[in-house]
This record gives sequence, C-alpha cells and structure tokens, in this order.
Amino acid sequence: MTDCYAVIGNPIGHTKSPLIHGLFAQATNQDMQYDAIEGPLDGFTPRMRAFIDAGGRGINITAPFKLEAFALADERSERAMLAGATNALKFDGSRIVAENFDGVGLVRDEVNLKLPMANKRVLLLGAELEDVTVDSFQTNSEGAMCERIHRAFEQGIDAVLINAGAWT
Repeated sequence: MTDCYAVIGNPIGHTKSPLIHGLFAQATNQDMQYDAIEGPLDGFTPRMRAFIDAGGRGINITAPFKLEAFALADERSERAMLAGATNALKFDGSRIVAENFDGVGLVRDEVNLKLPMANKRVLLLGAELEDVTVDSFQTNSEGAMCERIHRAFEQGIDAVLINAGAWT
C-alpha cells in the first residue's frame, strides 16, 4: 500500500519537494506518493481533515499555515512548543502530532560551517530558534523578503539566514 505524504502552502507552485521526496523514495525503495497542495487561505483545517481522511500519513507545512498547523495538533514536540509553530504534522491514528525542524537545520549549519552565532542578533527568514536572539520574518513575496533584508542591516542585525526549508 502506497504511503501518502504532501507539502501544503499558499502559494505552492514553486516547490521542488515532490521531486526531491520522490527521488529519495525511489532511491530507498519506499512505496510512497508525495504531493504539493495549494491550501485555501480560509480553509486550512478542513483541507487537512480531507487529507487525513484520504489516508495521508504526514504533511510538511510552509507559509502561511505554520501557526494554524500548530493549533490543529493534538500533541506538540518540544521544538514545536519552543517555536510556537510547526513545519511538519504526523498523523498517528486519530492523533495529529506537530514537529518543528527549522531550528535543527540552523544548529547543524552553525556547527558544520563554524558560524559564530553566540550573542549575535540574527534575522532568520522562515523559522525560530531558542539559543540565539532571532527576529523572525515569514513571507512568500520575494520583494518583501528583499526589503526586510535591507532593513535588517539598517537595524544592526549581525546576520541574515534564510531557512531554505521554509521555501518549499
């Protein structure tokens, strides 16, 4: 039986997630389908319920639904609680479990790339992190993102990090 997964956002037409997850599934001999769902701005919860009822096992969440997904969950990981948002939901029987992987990638990059982040102000586009003073900004507009980056440097922000996972 094919496992069904997806990413939901609005807009979502730019995503490469189905291709990436499809190639990974093929390389690891997993029987799975991974789709992109353009979620209705005024109907996230009913769309999630329909995905679950159709057999969905889990879903990645991108803008603008990270807060709604967090609220929908029955159970939240510590990382999701710290962020106050989720970028992944797992459907475990009748329970919806929220997770947030945004900060994990940043920490891995900080360690692997030896980025000096302690005591720095960082503008992180698309995520939250507890160990660094973070000004978070979420948008799907390239113009708004560029404008926020310019404003960050005027404000004395030490670094701007774009969470690529948030741009699925």
